[in-house]
Amino acid sequence: MSTRTPRGRSPFGNESAQSPGVFGREYRALTIGILLSVAVVAFESLGVATILPVVARELDGMGAFGWGLAALMLANVLGTVVAGRSADRRGPVPAMWAGVTAFVLGCAVSGLAGSWPLFIAGRVLQGGGVGALMVLAYTVIGLSYPEKLRSRMYALLSSAWTIPALIGPSVAGILSDAVGWRWVFGMVIPLTAIASLLTAPGLQRVTCSPVREVSETHTVKPQRWWRGHVVSAIQLAAGSALLLQALLFERPLLMLIGIGVGVALAVPALRRVTPSGTLTARSGLGAGVVIRALLCGAYFGAEAFLPLGLQEVRGLNATVAGLGLSVGALTWVAGSLIQARWDASQASRPRSVVIGSLVLLLGTTGIAAAMSSTVPWWFAIVGWAIGGLGMGIAFNASTTETLSLAAPKEQGQVSSALQLAQTLATALIAGLGGAAIAHVASELLHVALLAVLSVTGMLAFFSALLARRVTD
Repeated sequence: MSTRTPRGRSPFGNESAQSPGVFGREYRALTIGILLSVAVVAFESLGVATILPVVARELDGMGAFGWGLAALMLANVLGTVVAGRSADRRGPVPAMWAGVTAFVLGCAVSGLAGSWPLFIAGRVLQGGGVGALMVLAYTVIGLSYPEKLRSRMYALLSSAWTIPALIGPSVAGILSDAVGWRWVFGMVIPLTAIASLLTAPGLQRVTCSPVREVSETHTVKPQRWWRGHVVSAIQLAAGSALLLQALLFERPLLMLIGIGVGVALAVPALRRVTPSGTLTARSGLGAGVVIRALLCGAYFGAEAFLPLGLQEVRGLNATVAGLGLSVGALTWVAGSLIQARWDASQASRPRSVVIGSLVLLLGTTGIAAAMSSTVPWWFAIVGWAIGGLGMGIAFNASTTETLSLAAPKEQGQVSSALQLAQTLATALIAGLGGAAIAHVASELLHVALLAVLSVTGMLAFFSALLARRVTD
């Protein structure tokens, strides 16, 4: 039976017509805190994506470039699962402080790193923190806001990337070109402290929300510790890491063995930490999680290699590459606002996912074309603008529809599954692309990037094909 919350009605049973806006007195502090926290994560994400080619060159990490993003994303898997479960059981405050601590410490380690392995260690810590902070944002929205306001909050969540999108990549590029990339990490630490202090008071009300109470008649089937979600998340991250590392092996037999063992570890764990039917894209929650993976693999996979292509293939500096990322982030916001308006008019969310996915495919095609010297480099920027617009539409529509299928007590679990799908897909594409780069000569870098971008385009196409299945 579907657990969909009817449109226009609060999950607490109150008529949404009586609910204030997201900046009304009841929600104002929480809304501001959530948006500030996401803005800090956005600033770090877009800034580091811009300077990562510079860091890899300086720390001799170009041969393992994919790990610059994959390490963060795989750690994100663990942070996502642990924070989602913790929020369901003990409220969001403890998980938030743990996430903030890991994120700040990771920024310090990466910013001070003198070698690529130490830089990657810092990225691991950052990933755990980012996973916790992002899943808490979606969990709190699902628990605290009536459905009438959720689509607006998801649009604002995307809008929280607006200022970081405007200044983050550009500031990171300018700092890197002028005084060094380490300053980018140094800027993030005080911003994180300010955002967390402003967020904490608003979260206290969520901790005591009645939807968090567990019925006395509800019994939970005992589960052996090695099948628990934390252990499963560690197993999933370890299996995925082994798979990605195996792609870098030069001996084919060793590569195949590593891939096989990695898959054998990761798949059972993935089954345990995602809703039933995810691996088969079953209609409803399962398909919603798969669509999130496809969309994010397409978008963030392309984003991971766009700065590298602009700097190493087209010969542009970090500042220009940063401007390219800014364009895509801004059009994502525009797309999410368009979808919020469509949602308010009761438009079909699955149809919006189809439209957004196909627009994202078109944008990825433009980026791929710009990897050729016969095509003007600004084709990549135009393509990224188109892709961001499509991502904003599809991401907002699929997220709202998927979370509407989850019961209130499942919001944390489903939110963490969506975030896990996003991070895992991004990590796998980053690792695949990094392996392609590692196995080709420098003069064939554009060929490797073209192959990676072709894969991301295919993911966007499959998202369009599966869109209708998200409706339960």
